[in-house]
Formats: sequence, structure tokens, C-alpha cells
Amino acid sequence: MVQRIILLLLIGSLGPAVHAQTGTLSGKVTASSGALPYATVMLKGTSWGTSTNEEGLYIMDKLPAGTYEVQVTAIGYRPAQRQVEVIPGSDITLDIRMAEVNASLNEVVVTGTRTERRRLESPVAVNVLDSRIFNLTQSNTLSEGLCFQPGLRMETDCQTCNYTQLRMNGLGGSYSQILINSRPVFTSLMSLYGLEQIPANMVERVEVVRGGGSVLYGSSAIAGTVNIITKEPEESTYTLSSTSSVIDGQAWDHFLNANVNTVNEARNAGVSFFASHRDKEAYDANGDGFSELAELKNNSFGFNSFFKPTERDQIDVNGWSIQEERHGGNKLEGPADRADQAEYRLQNNLVAGLNWDHQLRSGKASFSVYGSAQSTSRTHYTGIDQSDGWGNTKNRTAQGGFQFNYSLPDFFGGSNTLTAGAEHQYDYTLDEIKAYNYLIDQKTNLTGLFLQSDWDISPGITVLSGVRANSHNNVEGLTLTPRLSAVYKLGTTTQFRGSYARGFRAPQAFEADLHIAFAGGGVSLIRIDPNLQEETSSSFNASVDYNKASEQMIYGFTLDGFHTRLYDAFVLEEIGTDENGNQLLLRKNGGNSTVRGATLEGRLNYDQRFQLETGITVQQSRYDEPVAWSAEIAGTREYLRTPATYGYYVLTLLPQSRFTASFSGVLTGPMQVPHFGGAPGVAEDVLYTSPTFVENNVKLAYRFTIKSIGKDLQLSTGVQNMFNAYQRDFDTTQYRDSNYVYGPARPRTFFFGLKFGLM
Repeated sequence: MVQRIILLLLIGSLGPAVHAQTGTLSGKVTASSGALPYATVMLKGTSWGTSTNEEGLYIMDKLPAGTYEVQVTAIGYRPAQRQVEVIPGSDITLDIRMAEVNASLNEVVVTGTRTERRRLESPVAVNVLDSRIFNLTQSNTLSEGLCFQPGLRMETDCQTCNYTQLRMNGLGGSYSQILINSRPVFTSLMSLYGLEQIPANMVERVEVVRGGGSVLYGSSAIAGTVNIITKEPEESTYTLSSTSSVIDGQAWDHFLNANVNTVNEARNAGVSFFASHRDKEAYDANGDGFSELAELKNNSFGFNSFFKPTERDQIDVNGWSIQEERHGGNKLEGPADRADQAEYRLQNNLVAGLNWDHQLRSGKASFSVYGSAQSTSRTHYTGIDQSDGWGNTKNRTAQGGFQFNYSLPDFFGGSNTLTAGAEHQYDYTLDEIKAYNYLIDQKTNLTGLFLQSDWDISPGITVLSGVRANSHNNVEGLTLTPRLSAVYKLGTTTQFRGSYARGFRAPQAFEADLHIAFAGGGVSLIRIDPNLQEETSSSFNASVDYNKASEQMIYGFTLDGFHTRLYDAFVLEEIGTDENGNQLLLRKNGGNSTVRGATLEGRLNYDQRFQLETGITVQQSRYDEPVAWSAEIAGTREYLRTPATYGYYVLTLLPQSRFTASFSGVLTGPMQVPHFGGAPGVAEDVLYTSPTFVENNVKLAYRFTIKSIGKDLQLSTGVQNMFNAYQRDFDTTQYRDSNYVYGPARPRTFFFGLKFGLM
């Protein structure tokens, strides 16, 4: 009996003792958008785990004492790990902040409003292309990655030198304004090859505004604005990567990239360096001895830095250089002027920018003072049968401005941010080939004054209104470009947007005018009508944006409709030949034209097992009256080289695991392509309707962790354009029409690569 009493006393005493050996862990899981519901909180290597409630709170009690690795996962967010020590009898609070995987869904953007705004709250629709897409699609350059955005299409326009242009919402490259770190120093001359020259490892993200919603940046933003944000230092890391590709089993294309970021302990200064080297062999698609893809040698280097001398000041300095040698045609082993047909470019680009942001003591006002500049020097050759086609190009651009922001927290029941500023841009272009009597000697000065109101009328309604007054040396008087945008937020899932904007393009030389094509055994030159007047536009956009997050899934879609009316639209018409027999095209004012259509994009992430991003655009682009592009055949109302349908997809399996498989593709529908006669088998000018192309790619990657040094090594391989959807009817010999190019930029290409560093 006594033994039983002692045993019961011992058992009863164990309860408090066991409880005294345990503790409680609780906290809140948040993200940039606020509390994060349905996140999974686990103690790694144990069976202990729970989920956060709708307010992002979690709790685990009666945890045995010890040290644990807390792992938090949530759909759409990067896994987070924290170490915690459970002390007997303690109540430990551990709050965890998660970083978004799909950062473009609601990250901070600046392009739509010239001030920082959450993407889903911005009254102007902004799409974001981040470095993740470049990696998944094996896009080594900016031009290769831009096609994986809704409403955007990259186009190659020369069989010999492979110059490219970005088409947005059905309009040509000169209708889109390209910014570098929010500054318009990406000139028409740079646009010829610049998008292909910029390596992807230089780019942090690309912000895209389709339609006229960014007229506050100045002229040539009729189709939209593309803002290239270079790599920004956030923490001290480094990455080295190498990729080798073989094009159709014939030509090698090698990339070597390096990125180094460093941030000081106080986190008030940092710098990001990036460097890239490319060496690509020429590729001949039809075996006639003339290249379809030019030989390239490219070296790029740059930096982006910040310094915060006080809590209210930040100074940003960035700069980069690109040196490229490009050679296409035949007899590439010798000088360009010894070939039957050749284009040669030796180009040097230098770009620099400085920005000072200051927050006033009141916290309601801030201002920015900024400046940027670029210099391009180019030696070039364009000739047939060893003619004297040598020329030189100089392009200098300088831009500076001032912007003031003032917040009114109590403005008629809501809040309002007023933005005002002024900026000036100077651009000088000299492009000359004496043998062809070809000369572009152009100076432009553009001064702009802008005013904007970003008014949050209520938590669900924001109205953005603004106007810019432009003074251009080639346009009489002031040109006003107003815009009005609004967003209505229906709960946390849906946003309705609408916008109107006016835009203009000044009468000056654009990138197409700086390219000399071949046709029928001669060259094709563009002249500018001395009576050319500015082109103006009215643009309307309306969209609905829906995104829903559940415990295992994120999904959403965006439907955007656009309508742009162009007045006195610029057109090209054949006007005969010069004294040397070279074809002449005249850039002149035509009539009016209309571009309208709709873009549907969708996104889905299921349980981090697969992720799908896709978009398709259907549109119509027509002049009011036919345009006679050739003197031999009747004109057409349809825009040339403009498909009525185009789109893309990116499907990723296991997007956050060590092994990742990604599938991607680009759709290009039929379009009308002008084909000048003169090449063998092409007796006369023809307007050709191209077939539909679907370019499909696959990439497999596996990441190892080298534990001894704490670094990652990733191996990758894959194939681009795996079914070889490629143009089959290139012209041959030196008498080819070099602008007769359409469809995907490359044939089937196998690649393999490695990446080393902190990933």
C-alpha cells in the first residue's frame, strides 16, 4: 500500500516537471502587403508545425526545450528560416517577414507615376519583367527577354547586321520610349543594336507601361514606355556564370558574366558591378556563303551605386560602357570592303547618371535633382562589290532635371501627392557615308515642364491627372500632352483601370533612318521630307486586373483593351533612285491611322509545384488611306510587319526546388512583309504574308550547395526553338533584300551553362 502511494506521488510530480521543460513559440508572419494568412510554420527535422490564421498569427506550445530551425513557407513567397532557442517555461515571440517570389505582382514600381507606388495600387498599369524570367527563358540579352511580356514583340529587321526593334501594342520601335534608370538617354541610334547589346545580368528589372500613360516622360511615348532598371546592391554577394550555345549545329555563341555586390555594415552605402563578354560566330542559314546571323564580339561593364549621407538623403551614381564589333555578309575573315556584300560596325557606348533624392524635415515633401548623359561613337561599313561604303557616326545626349513631390494627407477626405518638375534633353546625331551622299546631321532640344496630381480619393479609388508642356526645336510653339488615369479597387483581389493620354513624335530621324539596307544589288536609303510635321496621338486604355491567393494557389488574369488614334502619321514611300542607282525611301506625313486591340494575360502558381505565366494580344493596325510602300504595286492600308496575333508563355516546374524545369514559347502570327525584287528568283516587288510561328524552348537546371565554402553551383542545359520554327526563304547572294526578314530571331539552338556564387 505504501509503495502504491509513493508511485502515485512520483507520477503526479512528473507533470509539472515535464511542463517546466517546455516552452511556447508564437509570432506573426507578414509580407510587403501586410499579414500573411495560411503560411506554414515548421520546426525543421521534427513533427512540430502549424499554419498562420487570417491575421498571419501562429502559435506552438509545449515545445521541448532546445534549439530549432524555424522554416516558414507560403505560396508565392520565398521560404524563410530562422534559428530559435526554446528555454524551459518561456514564451518566445518570433515575427517573420516573407519576400515575394512573384515580386512583379505587387512590388514597388516608379515608371507609371514618377513616384514609388505598389503595382496593384498604381492608377497606371505597370508590368514588371524581372531577372527571374531572364533565367527561366535562357535570355542572355535584354532583347531576348522582352518578348516574354504581354503586348511586346521583338523584331529582327536586317539579314546582314541583325538590327532589332521593339514593337509595343502594334506600333514600331520609334513609338516606344526606352529609359535607363528612369532617364531618356536611350537614343534612336542606340536603339539599332542596343537592346541586343545590353546583357541580361546587367538588368535588375524592366518596368513596362503600355499605351500613352507615360507622356510625362516626353515625346515618343505613344505606344508606351520601357524602363530598364540596372542591378541594385542589396547585400554583399557575387555570381559568375558561363553559357555556351550552338546555333543549328554550325555556329557557337559564348557568354561569360560576372556580378559583384557589396553593401557596408551600416547599409548606407553600396555598389553593384556587372560585366559581360560575348563571342558569337556568324551563321549562314541557306548555304549561299552570306550570313543570316552576324558575327559579334561584345564587352560590357558597369556599376550602380548608392550613398546615404543622412537619413533624409540618398545619392545614386551609375555608369556603364559597351564595346561591340559586328560583322555580317560574306568573306568575314577579311576586311569588310573586300567582301561581295558586308555590314561592319565598331561601336562604343558610354552611359552615366546621377540622382540626388532629399526628404524634407516635415516628411511631406521631397525633391530630386538628376542628370544623365550618353556618348556613342561608331565606325561602320555598308557596301556591295567592294564599294567605298565606310562612314562614321557620333551621337551625344545630355539630360537633366528637377522634380518636387508634396504630400497632402488630408485632401478633401483623401490624400494627394503633387509632383512638379522641369527637365531638358539635348541630342546630337551625325551619321555620314560620303560615297552615298548620305548625311544625317541633327540637333534636337526638348524642354518639358510637368505637373501631376496622384489623388487617393478613398481607399478604393485613385485618380492620376497630369500635363506636360513640351518645347521642341523642330516643332512650332508648345505641345501639351495631358493624361488622365484612374483605378478602382474592388476589395483586395480586383482593380479596374482606365486612362487617356495625348502624345507626339517630333519630325526628326529615328532608328530606321539610321539603318542602310541592301536591295537588288544596291543600298536602300531613307530620306526625310523637309516639310515633315510632328505626329500626334490620342490613346485610350481600359483594363481589369484580378489576383487571388489561397492556401495552396495564387492565380489571376489581366484583360487590357487599347485604342490609339494617330494623326499625320509618319509613313515610308518609295520615290525612285539616286544618281548611283540606290533605292530611295521618303519619310513623310501620311494620313491618319488607328491601332486597337486587346491583351489577355494569365498567371498561376500551384503549391510551388508549377507556375504558369502567359499572354496573348489580338489587334488591328490600319491606315485610313492606302500607303504605297513600293512604286511597282498598289499600296495597302495594313501596317507592314505587324501581326494581328502574338503572345508568349513561361511554364516552370518546381520553381523553388534545386531542380527546375522551365518551358517557354513565343507565338508570332501572320503578317505582311515587304519584299523588294532583285535577288535570284525574285523578279519584282512582292507583299508577302508570312506563316504563323510558334517558338518553343526548354531549360533544365540543378543547383548544388558546396557546403565547405557555403556557395552554390548550378548546372543547366536545354534547347531554344526546339522544333526549328524559322524562316525558310531568305534571299541569296549580294543582291538580296536584307530587310526581308521575319519570324524567330534564331533557328534551333542547344545550350549548356554553369553558374557559381550565392543564389
